[in-house]
Amino acid sequence: MGNLKNTGPGTDQEKISLLHTPVMLEEVLALLQVKPNRDYVDGTLGLGGHSEAILNASAPTGRLVGIDRDQMALKLASERLQTFGTRAILKHGLYTEVAKLFTEAGIDQVDGMLLDLGVSSLQLDDAQRGFSFLKDSALDMRMDLEERMTARDILEESSEEELEEIFRSYGEERFSKRIARAIVQTRQSNPITDSSELRKLVSRAVPFSKGRIHPATRVFQALRIAVNRELELLQNFIQGPFDFLKVGGILAIITFHSLEDRIVKHGFRSLKNFKVLTKKPLIPKREEILKNPRSRSAKLRAVVREY
Repeated sequence: MGNLKNTGPGTDQEKISLLHTPVMLEEVLALLQVKPNRDYVDGTLGLGGHSEAILNASAPTGRLVGIDRDQMALKLASERLQTFGTRAILKHGLYTEVAKLFTEAGIDQVDGMLLDLGVSSLQLDDAQRGFSFLKDSALDMRMDLEERMTARDILEESSEEELEEIFRSYGEERFSKRIARAIVQTRQSNPITDSSELRKLVSRAVPFSKGRIHPATRVFQALRIAVNRELELLQNFIQGPFDFLKVGGILAIITFHSLEDRIVKHGFRSLKNFKVLTKKPLIPKREEILKNPRSRSAKLRAVVREY
């Protein structure tokens, strides 16, 4: 996925656009109330689809700070956004480090911030990253390749009780105990090194009937969340304070499963100097889901800073 030169006809920018369809783009722009000459931050830049639209809508002088922990995503997004010049300021890091990254960029406050917490198409479709059980690959799952812990490390080093907790808490898997036991028994003689081995192990351990989601779905989700500390980071971030937002500034977050949405929902309600703009989360229109099936579980919530 990193070598765009060999993916067929078309410019690199066109190929990058095909790799990533930004979820709920119209709704995001409307909720953020993107206006000309204002500044914004995309805390989960991905391949830059949302950022590109925000930069277009904030022309001619509006700026955007784009943050991502995935170096490959940053590289591809920089190619997509290069036409915006110094208006696009891209930073490697976590969205929880936004205040520090703003200082480095020479920006005090912004008019809006977006988080799209979904796994990008780049990550899902890259067979070397191990995010999808549909791809035969090493069990990596790191969004930031500079991090040490991989999914394979967790499978090798965690106790049966720890694995059960990961699958139950992060995957809401009701057969978590059975899967954890199967992993521990298997690794005693055969290390679990790739996604196909784990997929087959889970399939043997869990009852499965046609028409239902594959039994490995929740296990892979849970491992990805554990490797990247996704819920921990979100929980720390959502508590605020959001001093980097101007009064009237808006924070919008797209989640893709109930664990994330629950944190955002309760976190937004607890903020003292913010007003919730979405009493119920916005969800994708039917037309969008038909065009981009990965958007079907998306939920969008937003708050505005009142003082």
